[in-house]
Amino acid sequence: MQIIRTVLKKPAGNWREARRESARANVLTAAWELVREDGLAALSLRELARRAGITTPTLYAYFESKNAILDAMFAQAAQSFVELKASLPATDDPQEDLLTEARAFVTFCVSDVPRYQLLFQHSVPGFTPSPESYELAVSALAVTRELLARNGVRDPRHLDIWTAITVGLVGQQISNDPDGDRWTRLVEDVTRMFLAQYAGRGSTHSKGES
Repeated sequence: MQIIRTVLKKPAGNWREARRESARANVLTAAWELVREDGLAALSLRELARRAGITTPTLYAYFESKNAILDAMFAQAAQSFVELKASLPATDDPQEDLLTEARAFVTFCVSDVPRYQLLFQHSVPGFTPSPESYELAVSALAVTRELLARNGVRDPRHLDIWTAITVGLVGQQISNDPDGDRWTRLVEDVTRMFLAQYAGRGSTHSKGES
């Protein structure tokens, strides 16, 4: 009896797209390795191509510019932030949930300084994330806004104060005690102080204030 074997082939377009996405992923992995070793300023296309095992012209086949690479990195960082927020537990104690989120945020930032700088410091001259990438970061902030609302904090200015406090702790830690915990250990103190001041307070905007 003759056995007929059928070989299923993927459409050429799908194969090419998968190969392209794999190459782009390799470039981004090399980019993160580079900036984690030497900082965001060290992201040169020539060095990145060398690390990725391709030529500089080939790099342009996957990303049209350095800013396109940064945008893809920003999107990856923002997606990681969104996933972190989604992984946090929601309990019947909104104050503890806010404290849990604050600790997670600070740890997320200090554990990967280039990622923190790219997401929260706008430290690369001439780079602005695309609307699609930025929307990921905005969605993560919405989770914080909802958690603050559970604690009775609804004034937009109080949200600004909260983000200034938490980002400030991160900045102080990275700048002044990168290998210690001088500022990260203050997360519970500042969270309790913030809630003591603002929990349950309505908006204090004056008429005509934007």
